[in-house]
Amino acid sequence: MFFARLFTSRRARLTAVAAVPLIAVSALAAVAVPPAAAAPGCSVTYSAPSQWDGGFTANVSVTNLGDAVNGWTLTWGFSAGQQVKQAWNADVTQSGSEVTARNVSYNAAIPTGGRVEFGFNGSSTGSTNPNPTAFTLNGTLCTGDVGPTTTTTTTTTTTGNPPVGSLPSSFRWNSSGVLISPKPDATHPNVAVKDPSVIYHNGKYHVFASTYTNGYNLMYTSFSDWSQASAAPHYYLDRSGIGGGYRAAPQVFYFAPQRLWYLVYQTGDNASYSTTTDISNPASWSTPKNFYAGGMPQIIRDNIGNGYWVDFWTVCDTAKCYLFSSDDNGHLYRSETSLAQFPNGFTNTVIAMQDSNRNRLFEASNVYKIAGKNQWFLVHEAIGSDGRRWFRSWTAPSITGPWTALADSESNPFARANNVTFPGGQWTRDISHGEMVRTNVDQTMEISPCKLSYLYQGMDPNAGGEYNRLPWRLGLLTQTNSTC
Repeated sequence: MFFARLFTSRRARLTAVAAVPLIAVSALAAVAVPPAAAAPGCSVTYSAPSQWDGGFTANVSVTNLGDAVNGWTLTWGFSAGQQVKQAWNADVTQSGSEVTARNVSYNAAIPTGGRVEFGFNGSSTGSTNPNPTAFTLNGTLCTGDVGPTTTTTTTTTTTGNPPVGSLPSSFRWNSSGVLISPKPDATHPNVAVKDPSVIYHNGKYHVFASTYTNGYNLMYTSFSDWSQASAAPHYYLDRSGIGGGYRAAPQVFYFAPQRLWYLVYQTGDNASYSTTTDISNPASWSTPKNFYAGGMPQIIRDNIGNGYWVDFWTVCDTAKCYLFSSDDNGHLYRSETSLAQFPNGFTNTVIAMQDSNRNRLFEASNVYKIAGKNQWFLVHEAIGSDGRRWFRSWTAPSITGPWTALADSESNPFARANNVTFPGGQWTRDISHGEMVRTNVDQTMEISPCKLSYLYQGMDPNAGGEYNRLPWRLGLLTQTNSTC
């Protein structure tokens, strides 16, 4: 029984020079109490009016189409090895191909309809100097349109400045008690709610999760404060276009270039997705479509062994989107497509990380962009020496790595029972499949490094039996040792 629990997945038993008009949603931090937000939108014009063999001068103009911002960060990627050498009217840094431009003291504010301009000299390889094709402002892609409006119900105020601070080298947390439990009805006699995905948008938390009866499906709930979570009604997504059958492990985000909400989930033999224009209307989700036209990529077939293909995670930078997945066998995989092609064209599947001990790299990966930094943050679930679930973490300068361990041991975990305090009493010893509480809702998965909150699944330490019927419930971790 204990051995089975160690190695069985949650779903195991179910089968030229040119001006380029291009734009952004104001990105906000993942925090315990949501900050104020603005209606986002912007456009960017980039031109290189002067070019010579080995160099060029570029001008960048950013127009704010949404609510006023006070503090801005613009990012983009170069595709041909260009390097920024000297800039004016902005503080510009570069890491690899990724460029970050931030306001200086005299141009931080951009009113609605206002414009800020800056420029730089750069180097190029010969005469090869293609214009960037995508820009993000304060974390979200610039498309020349206005994205979803976020309102606030708190007195907390923020500016558009990047957060001051960094991820710590170790983490400490407080946990809530059980916040979300199953709500069985006549056709959904659920015994578990698990695998949560959560965003804060338009004054509400929107939570999606797996449920289990005699098979897996998905549910949705929403509320304006965590104190309301336990009483909030559940909507079962088999009543939407998503339909019945095996559906599990959701991830929700807003894909700004298409102005669509995406729900990504697993369907047994593929990664699937549904879309809607209204996240608050759970009945509006579309029928499932698959990401992989040919099914499981060969590299996964070659390495999965007796594991299971689970837990799909989508994240995008300024040029590409990436789809991560795990196999319960010590491998983390990554596929990619261009931002313009998404959700189609995923290919080039590689092993992004592996561990000879399958328990140390089991399932449930999250990948986030750290606001204000050229840094990405990965957390991945493991099974500990005590048989309990916990999370390891790494950082990297790019989504593609290389990944450097941050807090990744049982003695220094990202999240494990030994670095979590339970003020109301310890209701779980498992810190399992979860997700950061995000107020930046778009495909960049950007979070602040400050005051993290993490929605996770746990269960009664004395529970046992068949894995799929274990009584998983949802609780909230709040970071207590933030550096900012």
